[in-house]
Amino acid sequence: MKKHLLLGALAFTSCTLYAQDKKTADECFKNADYKCAEEQYSKLAEKEQIQKYQAEYYDNLGTAQRRLGKTALAFKSYESALKANPMSVSVYANLASLYSQKGNKPKALEYIANGLRVDAENPDLYLTRSKIYDSQGKKELAIKDLNQILTFAPDNIYAKTGLASLKKNNGDLEGALKDYNQLISEKPESLLYNGRADVYFKMKKTKEALSDINKAISIDPKFAQSYVTKALILFDGAKQKEACANLDKAVSLGYEKAVLADYYAKCLAK
Repeated sequence: MKKHLLLGALAFTSCTLYAQDKKTADECFKNADYKCAEEQYSKLAEKEQIQKYQAEYYDNLGTAQRRLGKTALAFKSYESALKANPMSVSVYANLASLYSQKGNKPKALEYIANGLRVDAENPDLYLTRSKIYDSQGKKELAIKDLNQILTFAPDNIYAKTGLASLKKNNGDLEGALKDYNQLISEKPESLLYNGRADVYFKMKKTKEALSDINKAISIDPKFAQSYVTKALILFDGAKQKEACANLDKAVSLGYEKAVLADYYAKCLAK
């Protein structure tokens, strides 16, 4: 009887410690302490026996490594996640995004296609593919993917802003501005003010752009993209020191520094 009680106590203690480790890892990630998150998720992935959870930890580990600029390790972690659970759509989306960022569009599209076979209604996969199509000049296919999202997720803000961004990217600034005005009137969010700020920036309306980007930051001070947008506006206004400080802020919040290499070159040149 004592033996059973002892085993039960040990199992309970083990589960409690395991839950604490997971909580620590999640908090590190949430607080953008990606070095801590990398260490914790690595430990969790190594000792996890249930493949579904192991895949989740490897997936989070890959994202933490990606934010730290450890691209090669991120690829390995994502691949380990996929090996543990080939049905994890999140991993397909992350691999597609990473391959796209690294310029391997065919490989990215391959992972998207595989992911959609698992879940035909995953917004992240369609969003990534839409961006790839847009970069390839396939505007109609890009629009089709974003509209596809709205058939099963009509309130998806990323699809709606994606459509506005496509107009912006293709030179229809007035059309994009009209879309953002409508979206902001419905639901004023940081993402939307950031998007409209970029439209104003491209329209050479610096005052309006700064006003919107400051509004975006005030709504969500942890939205890294807003600091990148603000940096671009400041660079254009020859405010290099402030611009570089905003780039640093974006990176501290998890924006991948490697993506900003061209902008950081301006900081190094000062």
